[in-house]
Amino acid sequence: MEMTQANAWWIACGVLIAIEMATGTFYLLMLALGCAAGALAAYLGLAGPQQIVAAALIGGAAVVICRKLRKKNAPSLPADANADVHIDIGQAVQVEAWAPDGSALVKYRGAQWQARFQCNIQGSIQGHAQPEPGRYVIRAIEGSCLVLGH
Repeated sequence: MEMTQANAWWIACGVLIAIEMATGTFYLLMLALGCAAGALAAYLGLAGPQQIVAAALIGGAAVVICRKLRKKNAPSLPADANADVHIDIGQAVQVEAWAPDGSALVKYRGAQWQARFQCNIQGSIQGHAQPEPGRYVIRAIEGSCLVLGH
């Protein structure tokens, strides 16, 4: 039995799918789509260079689209500060008093929670030398500690 160009494309497609199953990157599936396009081009009787162009265009376009969709749907915040992960993010709490170290105990959802004031990038407390009692918003949850901000 003779190996046709279409069969070679289908074998390449199968190899890419098998490697994809082992790695889980999803991009190899897009390249496998390109190989399928090369096989279809071979069935249509197109020459070798035209098959390669079809495979490259379809596979490349699929990778670009996949990448754009993944970037678009990726969470912009880490899980501990993402409201889609923690329903408590964005909820308000009342702080009665702050400890000198910038921590507090707050009552939230019927329980006492440890809390700390959200620090800026340099690690200093934002706005004040010491946060003031009042209403704060939960910005993140680190273990059992609420990270609060204005």
